[in-house]
Amino acid sequence: MVLICPICKKALKKTARTCHCENGHSYDISAEGYVYLLPPNKKHSKMPGDNRQMVDCRRRFLETGLYEPFSTRLNSLVTQAVADREAPVLVDAGCGEGYYTGRIKAHLDALGIKAEITGFDISKFAVKETKKKYKGITFAVGSIFDAPVADSAADCLVNVFAPIVPKEFARVVKPGGLMILAVPGARHLFGLKEILYEQPYENEKKDTFYDGFVFLERIAVKDEIQITEQSLITDLFAMTPYYWKTSVQGSARLQCAQALQTELHFDFLIYRRE
Repeated sequence: MVLICPICKKALKKTARTCHCENGHSYDISAEGYVYLLPPNKKHSKMPGDNRQMVDCRRRFLETGLYEPFSTRLNSLVTQAVADREAPVLVDAGCGEGYYTGRIKAHLDALGIKAEITGFDISKFAVKETKKKYKGITFAVGSIFDAPVADSAADCLVNVFAPIVPKEFARVVKPGGLMILAVPGARHLFGLKEILYEQPYENEKKDTFYDGFVFLERIAVKDEIQITEQSLITDLFAMTPYYWKTSVQGSARLQCAQALQTELHFDFLIYRRE
């Protein structure tokens, strides 16, 4: 396992029902199969991260396949990153309900690349969903700001629309390994913003450089979608940060929308660990 004890940072060993370290700290493996590695002093609320409703909305939306072009490109980028590695290790930092993690594993398996894949997220509700659907992947509840992953463990680390913590990621990625960040492009979901806001804005585009990493390239993936189901429009809204920032008037306009046509735009930022 690449997971470590969140208290003493020692390696964890897995038994049938627990994960434990040499210092005697022990963590039960849930009935669903994940391990909870979020100490009370690392919580900012009783149930941090996405709640059950948000997780359900994201799962329903992603299962429509509307984001599949981005997932497919991510699969390709990960394959390039690990293809020449023996027994590669992949870490999905902020894995959510596991959609991208699970599709990466299925893609690598189809190519005969046997990778050790670990995903973690601060939301217990999200991680609980992962183990119901995706097998052969180690999932844990843990903080991205204090990742429960060993030093220099990952040949490749992916982070899809989750908080970016450069110092932790530099600790986790092996020298020569790759980090793949997925960030929203300039006009990602602009059609949604046109409904929500009186003055919709484009996302800022900038190439960011992080200590310990060499920036390699930015890869843009774009698409356009039209949604005619109000429930699905609501699901998309609930899985975005706009859910927390939109006025009552903007939310009301969205509830009245009969259809949504919008651009989709992911940028993948690729880095090599020095």
